[in-house]
Parts: sequence; structure tokens; C-alpha cells
Amino acid sequence: MKTQTKVLILLVALAVAGVGIYASTVYARRGVVTVQTARVARQDLISQVTASGEIKPKEYINIGASAMGQIAEVLVKEGDRVHAGQLLARIEDVQPAADVQAQQAALSSAEADSSAAEASLQAATENIRTSQADVDKNKADLARMKSDFDRAESLYKDQLMAGQDYELKKATYEAQAAVVRQSEARLVQARAQREQTAAQLSSAQRRVTQARATLARFTDVLHKYNAYAPRDGVITDLPVRVGETVVPGIQNSSASTIMTLADTSLITAELRVDEADIVNVKLNQVADITIDAMPNRTFKGHVTEIGNTALVRSTGLAASQSTVSSQEAKDFKVVLVLDNPPAEVRPGLSCTAKITTATRQNAVTIPIQALTVRQRGDLEKKPEKGAAQAAAVIDPAAEKLRKEELQGVFVLNKGKAEFHKVETGITGATDIEVISGVNANDEIVIGSYQVIRTLRNEADVKVDNRTLQPKT
Repeated sequence: MKTQTKVLILLVALAVAGVGIYASTVYARRGVVTVQTARVARQDLISQVTASGEIKPKEYINIGASAMGQIAEVLVKEGDRVHAGQLLARIEDVQPAADVQAQQAALSSAEADSSAAEASLQAATENIRTSQADVDKNKADLARMKSDFDRAESLYKDQLMAGQDYELKKATYEAQAAVVRQSEARLVQARAQREQTAAQLSSAQRRVTQARATLARFTDVLHKYNAYAPRDGVITDLPVRVGETVVPGIQNSSASTIMTLADTSLITAELRVDEADIVNVKLNQVADITIDAMPNRTFKGHVTEIGNTALVRSTGLAASQSTVSSQEAKDFKVVLVLDNPPAEVRPGLSCTAKITTATRQNAVTIPIQALTVRQRGDLEKKPEKGAAQAAAVIDPAAEKLRKEELQGVFVLNKGKAEFHKVETGITGATDIEVISGVNANDEIVIGSYQVIRTLRNEADVKVDNRTLQPKT
């Protein structure tokens, strides 16, 4: 046999042997699933809810017109910081100012009348005191003269006094009695005059009170022709100009709003949080806030308000008021307060916040993609053919139990993937806490997605983690 023929036969034999070996290898590995794996790890875990929104002040205050007229002066401009009570704008106020001046004059006149009446009352009171003193003096003199007259009368009866002297004593006594009656009449007249003066004073005081009330009303009307800052803040909108006419009491009219004041005592971030995440958000949870207009800067904040009404994502209306399908995605309003807002922050800036809802120290964690769901029946061994025929009658309770869905992961054990039911805790960015079901350092299946979705319990697997190695 020629050498070439021998070589050819040898090559053919080697090829047949190689094909046989390959076929036997493939046959031996039929049913083996290639998987990617990772170890169950212990690490610190932070659960966060991410949402976007915009920067807003604590509240907006629309400073409207309280009187109709032309804008006479605007004393601020947009962006100015103002203080409570500061005059912001004036409306033409000639007529109310004249009313105030006229009423001030009327009040001055009423106060003068009241002062005069009060002086008259004091004089009448002094006159009463003087009259009372005269009455008291005259009565004392009358008592003395009465005593002299009584002695004279006794002496006259005993014929120890001349008749002329007796008559003189009697006349003197009677004259003093007349003086007493006259002084008492003057006292009564003084008291009546005082009563009249007191009534005049009371009337004057009522006129003063009425004049003051009218002046307060006119002053209030005049005050409404000026716009004052109700609190500290920043002017964010100034739609009117000098010479334009403003009208009070008309809603949704540009002519009824002079300017808008933002209360900057607290700067907030108003967010829209997805309905799937809102249950994890609680009051006073801390958050990291980034503002699109201020890149590479992060601000701290905390949750101060959580909305209870679902908002339709496409319209922003409350779900109860929306006419669109109830299946549409919904959000909830969450308000954060910035702890140390920058001075250059402006209302309306877009922002993103990461709210820390929970933290765990040294938690047992697995990659989120390793979690999967299986029905309990799929994890049980298939009954033998004879047993299956015997169980011709299906037990509803057992069937319901077989369809129960279990959450778990596939753990590698001697080349097989065993399904372990797990109980999970908080969720981080890429990992999730496992409370029970696996232990730290267990090797679990994490990929591919298709494999995890279709992998059977106790299937033979082959680990291939080459695609997980970082590229150099």
C-alpha cells in the first residue's frame, strides 16, 4: 500500500474518532444549561426613591388690587427682596386722601368741643364745691344766730331785755335763715348746671368717637390704595406698569393682580413620586437634591409633606377628577424642604431628588435580577404515570396550592440549580436584602435573563462567567 493511501486512511480515522468524541460529549451534556453566577454578599444597603420635580418657595402670594384706579408708582422690580410692611406700589388716591384730611379736621373740631365741655364740667364741679361751702357756712351762722335769738327770747320773756334789742335779734336770725335758703337754691342750680354740662360732654365724646371711627374707615380706604408686602420674600412677577388701571375682585384677571411675592423663608422641592414608590416615603426622611441649573452640586433636604391624592401623570389632575382611563400611570405629590438652599436658587428650576427610605448595615444581599417566581407545582417532582392516572379527580385545594407563586433564587449545589424560596427586605439600586432563604457566600444564578425565566428546579448547569469579567 502506498504511503499516501496510508496517510489518507489515518486522517479519515482521526476525523471519525473526533466526530465520535464530540458526539459523545454533546450527548453527555444534553440538558445542561449555561448560567452566570454570583455570591450572596454582605454589605451596607440603602433604599432610595428617585423622583423629579421643580423648586418652589414655601408659598406664592398674589398681591391684588384692593381699590380701582391707575398705578401711580411701582417701587420694586422683579427679583427684589422685600420685607414685611414695605410699600410696594401706589394707586392714584386723590379722593380718599381728601376724605381723610376732611375727616381729620372734623375729628379735631369734635375733640375741641369735647375739651371745652370737659372744662365746663370741671368749672361746674368747682362751682358746686363753692356753693356747698357757702351753704355749710351760712348754716353754721344760722345755728349761732338761732342760739342768740333763743337767749334773747328767754331774756325778753323775763323782761330782762329791751324790746328793741329782741326785735333786732329776731330780724337778724330770720335774715340769716333767708341767706341759707338762697345758698341752698344756688347749690341746687349748680348741680343742675353740672348735670347739663356732663350731658354735653358725653355728647361731645360720642361725636369724637364717631369721628374717629369715620377717620379709621377713610384711612383704611386710603391704605387700600397702597400695596404693602405681607411678609418677607422675593418679587417673582410684576405684570403691571405705571399708568395701567387695576380693578379689585376679578378672579383670573391680570388687572386684579399687581405683583406676586414668593415666600423664601423655606425653599422646597415639589416632586411627583410614582405610585409604586409612595408607600415607602415617610415624613422627615432625608433626601439628596440636585438642581439641573447647578450641576455637580448636591443639597440636603427632608420630607415635609406627602400627598394623599393620586395625580394622573399626563394631565396633573386628581384621579377622582380625571376623565381619562383609570389605568393610566399616577403619581403622588411629595414636598421636600432644602436644609441650606443656595442664595442663587430660583423658583421653577427643575430638580431631581433621591429620598432615602431605609438603610441596612451588613445586610445579606443578592443582585435584583437573580430574583424569580415559580409556581409551587413546578417545583414538585412529577408523579409517576400510574400515580397520575390514579389522581384522576383533581382536588381544588391542592390545585390552588400548586398554583401558588413563590419568590426565590436558584442556588448552585453540586452542579445543579436548586430553587430556594426567599423573603426579601429593602431594595437598593442594584441589590436587594434577603432576610431568609440563602446564606452569605452561597453561589446563585444571576443570568442570563432568559435562563432565569425558564430554568427548572434541580436542572444541571454549567457556569460561564466570562461575560461578567470587567473589560480591560
